[in-house]
Amino acid sequence: MCGIVGYLGNKEAAQILVEGLKKLEYRGYDSAGIAVYNGEEIQVVRKVGKLGELAQEIESKPPKGIVGIGHTRWATHGKPSTENAHPHCDCTGKFVVVHNGIIENYLSLKEKLIAEGHRFSSDTDTEVLAHLLEKFYDGNLVEAVKKVVAMIEGAYAFVAFTEHEPDRLVAVREDSPLIVGLGDGEYFVASDIPALLKHTNRVYILDDGEMADLTRDGVKLMTVTGEPIDKEVFTVDWDPEMAEKGGYEHFMLKEIHEQPEALRRFLVGRLNDESVHLEELNLNPEEIKSYSRIFIVACGTAYHSGLVGKYVIEKLVRIPVEVDIASEFRYRQPLIDESTLVIVVSQSGETADTLAALREAQGRGAKVVAITNVVGSTIAREADEVMYLRVGPEIAVASTKAYTAMVMAFYLFALYLGQIRGTLDTEEIQKAIAALKQIPEQVKWIIENTESEIQKLAEQFTKHENAFFIGRSVDYTVSMEGSLKLKEISYIHAEAYAAGELKHGTLALITNGVPVIALVTQESVYEKMLSNVQEVRAREAWVIAVALEGDEEIKKSAENVLYIPQTMELFTSVLAIIPLQLLAYYVARLRGCDVDQPRNLAKSVTVE
Repeated sequence: MCGIVGYLGNKEAAQILVEGLKKLEYRGYDSAGIAVYNGEEIQVVRKVGKLGELAQEIESKPPKGIVGIGHTRWATHGKPSTENAHPHCDCTGKFVVVHNGIIENYLSLKEKLIAEGHRFSSDTDTEVLAHLLEKFYDGNLVEAVKKVVAMIEGAYAFVAFTEHEPDRLVAVREDSPLIVGLGDGEYFVASDIPALLKHTNRVYILDDGEMADLTRDGVKLMTVTGEPIDKEVFTVDWDPEMAEKGGYEHFMLKEIHEQPEALRRFLVGRLNDESVHLEELNLNPEEIKSYSRIFIVACGTAYHSGLVGKYVIEKLVRIPVEVDIASEFRYRQPLIDESTLVIVVSQSGETADTLAALREAQGRGAKVVAITNVVGSTIAREADEVMYLRVGPEIAVASTKAYTAMVMAFYLFALYLGQIRGTLDTEEIQKAIAALKQIPEQVKWIIENTESEIQKLAEQFTKHENAFFIGRSVDYTVSMEGSLKLKEISYIHAEAYAAGELKHGTLALITNGVPVIALVTQESVYEKMLSNVQEVRAREAWVIAVALEGDEEIKKSAENVLYIPQTMELFTSVLAIIPLQLLAYYVARLRGCDVDQPRNLAKSVTVE
């Protein structure tokens, strides 16, 4: 997962590949490499760390050739290392691939290939692709790729290359971005437009289930089953900076729009129709049944995801859960022991307070499970078990796609515990899994159907310096995250309250025109929430409600309603936050704030 570049033309490929990879550095990576056909064999150069180290290696021993592929890796399978860096080869070194995404069934494929005599040299899922190409190749790379695609499951984009046909690159897309660039007698493949914008602005944008066959005669597009495709050329008119952001004005907006794909990637391999599979967690059933209590420890946005986790785990698993701010946890002598499971959450895996809490918990005998996005991070290394978010690098300081993946992680973990501890029956689990599988498409629906309305609301919102977010039950936790998003990037003072607490002091602050964002998605407290909305309306507040599609009653109490699709009551949190992310973004943009890098804040808080 991160950056792919491929080149076939009449210039030295190594330089073009490295230049292209540099244009993709904003995506984040832990290692990089290229493979170039030098006229006799494919020469592979790989390095851990920054591209400068790879560039220095190539400069000292430049691989000569006019066709090749390159990659910057963000680790998902296997730690950052030279062996795990891309490109990956087969046993013979004659087949090479670069790959983004996750091959869901790679372990079973790897076992079969090893049984057939294939020798693996990495811990990655990607290497399976190279060995499958070696197995299926019969003189035609396109046909071999078709057979490989028929064997694999998951979300991926990959480019295949063999010295048997050195003037050919074959690219495939399934749930991971991939484009083909058309130059003057030269052709490019990349995971994003900036990598090739220096050379051409004419591209094909591949859709899921499509392949591109690049040769010196041109580019042929087809489905993965070989049906020809006629596709229009897209002419890019973005400047280089805009290209890095995929045409979006800010990384935050890009990352909001990436959430459907990110959540699909998060779910890959972790669900079937009847059960949750968290094979990465080495927790045996007896151990899971032995826990008497769970602690969730995190900071900021990650802490808010933990609050959602508390509601969901207690509801589905019937085990007490405490949620602690990491900076407080270590100083209050928490009552934990061997019967306590501690879950720490950190996007970066380097949050200093959360790392200290992890060590405190382990020192008291607790098992620690980490939820993080960064493979090889300190928290990932020191935790007993790790569940990765797989959302790719998040550039904007204000977290969006990492937060929704954290919430999804708690959904899956709760179901996983429930099915093992026997608190959920098969029918309940099947119903929940069916709902979870719909969430990525539902997030996409929200973005497509509310964004223009939210932009209009933002114009009015920018006039205010105070705002309140209210909700009950799990909606209260979402209101906290919505409030944080608004204050951290727009600098508007915002507070979140449990709606039932309004009359205990907060109503004194509700005056004419003050914005109140009310989350009304919980059927179990719906009538009570309507009463709270009426309380603020009686003080002439401006009420913006987030409600379930089909709720007409809320229109009587709110001036504006932002709808989200129907889902299970406990699962609304991952949907209800999307309009609040968009509202915070557009308000901040209209106020002229630095959306991606708000004042006084950092992406990874590595000090206490």
